[in-house]
Amino acid sequence: MTRIIMNGCNGKMGQVISRLADEDSETEIVCGVDINTEKKNSYPVVGSIDEFDGKADVVIDFSHPSCLTSILSYCKRTKTPVILATTGYSEEQKNEFKAASEEIPVFFSANMSLGINLLISLAKQAAKLLEGSFDIEIVERHHNKKIDAPSGTALAIADAIDETLSYPAEYVFDRHSVRRKRKNTEIGISAVRGGTIVGDHEIIFAGNDEVIELSHHAHSKEVFAVGAIKAAKYMAGKRAGMYDMNMLVEATI
Repeated sequence: MTRIIMNGCNGKMGQVISRLADEDSETEIVCGVDINTEKKNSYPVVGSIDEFDGKADVVIDFSHPSCLTSILSYCKRTKTPVILATTGYSEEQKNEFKAASEEIPVFFSANMSLGINLLISLAKQAAKLLEGSFDIEIVERHHNKKIDAPSGTALAIADAIDETLSYPAEYVFDRHSVRRKRKNTEIGISAVRGGTIVGDHEIIFAGNDEVIELSHHAHSKEVFAVGAIKAAKYMAGKRAGMYDMNMLVEATI
């Protein structure tokens, strides 16, 4: 049985994870953490993770970047593995949890969907094969409540492609202010916000007389929750270090 602390338990993603964890005989949420402590759950809810004095195997965080320091502090004190599924971290915060991984197991993924991580793998293969003769554009679409843009997933896709290319790519986010011909080294990244779109990501490889498109469409938040629960089972008992979805996928193949 994997015992989970769910940080951000009363948010939309926290509630989906709570439902799936309750349906999974191998997982149990032993405590929830949320600024909203009034909502009733099948487990106790506290306003601060430091209020929990029980035993847990892993912490899942689906909340806000501002919670990072307190979560890492708790996990370092209790030597508890942590899954960081929140988006919008600054470079300083990324350095913060990378430093913490020297003391505790840290799992970070910009997107918890197994399908998205397969998409990234395919994009890297395509970029390597098509390099130099195809322009690369990434388009992401999300609901009108999403704050950060572009999405963390779009940036993760761009970074993965950039690592594959033999030259450093230049990210271009806003073409209306760029009055020049497109460079071959660019990766264009566009963000769309509207309605209730859960999450769409499209990678366009545009060459002479042909276009190749790779895409992933999330139809519900459940795909991210499934990934988070798989990560919780995977991380329980791990040694200190950085872990990600690629490692989880490889471990389950």
